[in-house]
Formats: sequence, structure tokens, C-alpha cells
Amino acid sequence: MTQPLRQSGKSQTASDQSGRGVFITFEGGEGAGKTSQIRLLTQKLEELGLSVVTTREPGGSPGGEAIRHVLLSGAAEIFGGEMEAILFSASRSDHIDLVIEPALKAGKVVISDRFFDSTRVYQGISGKVDMAFIKLLEQIACAGTIPDFTIIIDLDPEEGMARARKRRGEKVEPDRFEKDDLKDQESRRQGFLQIAREEPERCVVVSGKGTEKQVHARICLAIKGRLEELIVARRLGGGMEFGKKTAFKSKRAAAKRLPAKQTKQGAAKSGRGK
Repeated sequence: MTQPLRQSGKSQTASDQSGRGVFITFEGGEGAGKTSQIRLLTQKLEELGLSVVTTREPGGSPGGEAIRHVLLSGAAEIFGGEMEAILFSASRSDHIDLVIEPALKAGKVVISDRFFDSTRVYQGISGKVDMAFIKLLEQIACAGTIPDFTIIIDLDPEEGMARARKRRGEKVEPDRFEKDDLKDQESRRQGFLQIAREEPERCVVVSGKGTEKQVHARICLAIKGRLEELIVARRLGGGMEFGKKTAFKSKRAAAKRLPAKQTKQGAAKSGRGK
């Protein structure tokens, strides 16, 4: 059963947070369905009046996309996990500077397909690279930019790999990480679950089983309270209508509830009154 994100326990009303956007990351193993769920969540948030930027790692920026090709082609594999971690971090630094931070400063919601948790899991926990080294790279690359919350889609690796094969087709070779065996994939699954246990204020685990709509509904239920909290605290506008209960609605919906006289006055001032 999906557990909603815990309340942060930290004040989100500090002046340096007002107007700043919300940073959401999606994590999970191969074939977990992150791309589909990012698309559905983006549509939902845009319907509610929020400006959304979707991006991915490795990649997301010109420099990051160049490094993505090197990593996913397997060209860097011969240099070992530490070199791969360095390349991921270099890509991440460029991604943050050129895409993520500018969007957050503009008050947008940023949704990234993978971020530093994937490096912790793929190169650290699964790849046996020293975690202290991983965390040092993370500190340098991220310079304080961390997700407001992370959605980990949990799926049995066997099912995930079957989905990945179907997605790419039989004629396309698996990438650097898709080609690893089920033992490696299970190790990564457990790595993500470990991170979720260690950081319950930031991470929520959602089952990837079922249809896209079923998984989407679980995600909305899991993040609703925390997302509302952040949007209100940072004065980003928009409204959350993930379920039947609505914490607050969009300005347009609020206008419909105004007394008729007040609504007409507002229309007259805007030049749209008759």
C-alpha cells in the first residue's frame, strides 16, 4: 500500500523560498514506467494552472545530452564505476545550472526523470563505488539543489525488464544498464527502497503494478498533501484537485464563487463587462 509523504517538519515559509518552484524527481528500475507517469503528472499540474518543465538524466542540457550518449552507449563502462559516477555528476552540474535552477527561480515545477538517487543506486549500491565518493560528487555537482520530493516507482525487475524489451523492440539493443542481469536489477530495486526508508520526508514509494491510470492515481494520493503545502508556502498559485477533497482551487474556480455584483465589477474593470 502506498504511504503518503510525511510532512516535512521544516518551515517552508522562509522568505528565500517564496516564489521558488517545486522540484520533483522520479526514480525506479528499468521499465518501471517513469516516463509515462511524468507525462500524466505534468498534464494534471498544467490543468491546475502550474507551469511545468520536464527533463531527464543523464541529459536535460546540451552538455548533459552529449554525456548521456557516452554513458548509455557503454563507452565509459571500461573505465569503471567511479568514472561513470564522475560523468553523471558532470552532466548533473550542467543540467542544474542551465535547466533546473533557472526554472525553479522562475517559480516553475520541475519534474526530472532520474537525479542523484540513480547515481547512489546504480554506481554506489549496485556498482560498489564508495558511497563517500558518491556523496562528495553529489555535493559538488548539486551545490544545494535537492528535490523537494522524490517518487520511487517500485516494480519487480522481471516485469520491468519485460516492459523495457517491449518498449524498445526486438531489433534495438539494450542500453548500458538495461543489459545487466536480474540480480543487478534486484540490487538496484533494493537500493531505491533503502533510500526511501532512510529519507521518508523526501521519498515516497509507489507500486508500479497495474495500468498507467492506476499508478497515476497512487502517485496523486501520495504527493497531494506535501505538494499543496509547498505551493501554498511558496505562493505559486494554481490549485490541487487530485481527489474529491480540494485544499484550494485555481483563481478561475474561486472567481466563480464570488457574489454576482463583485464578479461584474471585476469584469468591468478588465474591459470585458457589458
